[in-house]
Amino acid sequence: MNIDLEYYKIFYFVAKAGSFTQAGEELCISQPAVSQAIKLLETNLGSKLFIRIPKGVKLTPEGEVLYSYVRRGYEYLMMGEEKFQKMLDLENGEIRIGASDMTLQFYLLPYLERFHENFPKIKIIVTNAPTPDTLDYLYSGKIDFGVVSEPLDAKPDITSIPVKEIQDIFVAGSRFNHLRGRLLQYRELEELPIVCLEKNTSSRRYIDTFLEGNQVVLKPEFELAMSDIIVKFASRNLGVGCVVEEFARDAMADGSLFELQFEERIPKRSFCIIISRNNPISKAAKELLDMMEIDR
Repeated sequence: MNIDLEYYKIFYFVAKAGSFTQAGEELCISQPAVSQAIKLLETNLGSKLFIRIPKGVKLTPEGEVLYSYVRRGYEYLMMGEEKFQKMLDLENGEIRIGASDMTLQFYLLPYLERFHENFPKIKIIVTNAPTPDTLDYLYSGKIDFGVVSEPLDAKPDITSIPVKEIQDIFVAGSRFNHLRGRLLQYRELEELPIVCLEKNTSSRRYIDTFLEGNQVVLKPEFELAMSDIIVKFASRNLGVGCVVEEFARDAMADGSLFELQFEERIPKRSFCIIISRNNPISKAAKELLDMMEIDR
């Protein structure tokens, strides 16, 4: 059975109004056009749908059954259209972002605060994970975009946009005051208790690669999941911590930690926005990226 869906729309309005004339007015079509559409629908279905009464029409028993389904379908479509429009108007919708503790705290958070002030009805979901996991979420379409730290080994369909430079450093507490002010060589780290991130992070991979280039292999005493915990461990003299400088800034300012100095500084790297060319980005996510001045 191949019935024009427009007939069902007209049927819905006639049944709701109880009048061909009123339905025509709401649909901005003539009363004869409404009558013709209903007649064609009845012919196709093989049953009368309306009975004429003095003040209009009412549904037949068969029409009542059909209307119960058409009403739900049509009104559900209208709800979908309304929600869609609200998403376009940024009155509804959501943004799904992948970010690590580091990228969230030292780059993304101020933008999320400003975006939420401007668009309080947009739901923001942040999936917290290291760079490799965030890439996997982007590949599978679970996030709109990610904020990660270099290095990253991404597929060709991923666009990576550097947004902020960061500096990796080694920090220590009072137990290691004998190192303060000295110009060290990286091989000396092999003799020190090291506190650093776990191996599944891009930060740890970056440090390991740099040190291996200097013929140094770390054997950490503590491998932790979060950089702010590394700062706490180092502040309690449990070892020399390897962190991004911003994590240790407050502790260095109050004197509980100091930065170890080396003949060569670790090269800077960047936070990056990652976007997949295979995944559509919601209007809300585009608005946030525009706020961050990301050229896609």
